[in-house]
Amino acid sequence: MKTVVEKKWFMIHTYSGYEKKVKTDLEQKIEALSMNEIVTDILVPEEQSVELRRGKKKVISRKLFPGYVMLNMFTTREESEEGINYKVDSDAWYIIRNTNGVTGFVGVGSDPIPMEDYEVENIFRVIGYSLENSENEDSELVAVDFGIGDYVTLLDGGFANQKGKVAEINLENKKVKVMVEMFGRMTPVEVNITDVEKED
Repeated sequence: MKTVVEKKWFMIHTYSGYEKKVKTDLEQKIEALSMNEIVTDILVPEEQSVELRRGKKKVISRKLFPGYVMLNMFTTREESEEGINYKVDSDAWYIIRNTNGVTGFVGVGSDPIPMEDYEVENIFRVIGYSLENSENEDSELVAVDFGIGDYVTLLDGGFANQKGKVAEINLENKKVKVMVEMFGRMTPVEVNITDVEKED
């Protein structure tokens, strides 16, 4: 039998609405028992989007998997003729399993099954998370309450309080092109998405 120690991501089931509490409780337990070298990361995957409400930017967080928390921990990978098996540290298993709000690991019976690398990468891409915990601003989604052809008021800069018609929206760069009247003719002005407000 070939045995290798690997770091893998696991999913645990929690009661819905207990995800953040489970994360906090687990972090405290792992810290108190000096098990940080076994369980290295605990994550509640959330997608953040920015909504504009009356010209104000509001960040909305939405859980990707209500009732689940992700754990990054060291595991022993056992390879035999019967296949590959993963074993997690029994103390860590016991602590996680007996944390208030946790109903169990995702796996077969009581054996946790690690997530596939591609699954983890896909989740990280959606939530803009990297293993260095660096915040990825570019992954921020923007939701706007106006569309092309709508009339808006400019809120900032030299054109503040001027009204215009939306000609183009660039969500990637968070910019909007508005046609405003200047010297008797319509002229395109590019401003930040957050600097316009839809006319009621």
